Amino acid sequence: MPTIQSKQDNSGVLTLHMNRPAVHNAFDANMIRELTDSLHATEQNDDVRLVVITGTGSCFSAGADLNWMQGQVTASQKENERDALELAKLLRILNYLSKPTLARVNGAAYGGGLGLLAACDITLAADTAHFGLTETRLGLVPAVISPYVYRRIGERYARRYFLTGERFDSQQALAMGLIQQCVAAENLDTAVDAITEDIIKGGPLAVAHAKQLVFKAAGHNQIHQEAQDAHTARLIADLRVSSEGQEGLSAFLEKRKPAWINK
Repeated sequence: MPTIQSKQDNSGVLTLHMNRPAVHNAFDANMIRELTDSLHATEQNDDVRLVVITGTGSCFSAGADLNWMQGQVTASQKENERDALELAKLLRILNYLSKPTLARVNGAAYGGGLGLLAACDITLAADTAHFGLTETRLGLVPAVISPYVYRRIGERYARRYFLTGERFDSQQALAMGLIQQCVAAENLDTAVDAITEDIIKGGPLAVAHAKQLVFKAAGHNQIHQEAQDAHTARLIADLRVSSEGQEGLSAFLEKRKPAWINK
């Protein structure tokens, strides 16, 4: 079955559901590819006015899939870098998509899942959602997602949450700017509908230019981001094949403490 399910309504709102609820909508190479292809198709579809990304079931996305992570343990540096570049490409396409994007965060978002919502223009989350940048606990870093998360939360919070790997709730995510609105879970769809109605009221060309205006003011673009992606992909690949990264990934998969934690 496809890992991405799409549905478009009459007003031009396209909803992309990450559809791997049995593994909490975790990423693997196939889902990254399908989501990338969906966004490419969206870019060419003039009938689409807004893209909503959400998860099927009770979770937004738990980040990397266990089987995918297992493959990273035995993969070479070059193979790991290639995988990282595919995720970087997905996030870059999503971030700079000409159409407005909205993350409907229906549940937990960790690692790459958190990066995915950070690359969207608008972020609404249920008050039951939880978040985390847990990579350092695996001997890794949130490398590929870092540009998007940093732009959301700034240096102040990045210097805490990039390092600690601690989990936090929707209220904290709202306070630090990761999400823009937190609503009761039962009101999430109502809040999403209100935002989509506001977007649809604007002229499509004007909305597209308004989005690009933000990037211009912020001083970054796809070309700049692609160069940065090459660095972050190389960094995460180097860490995955390092002795610490290998120990961290192995410990996680074996459900034990890594060697750097004193017992």
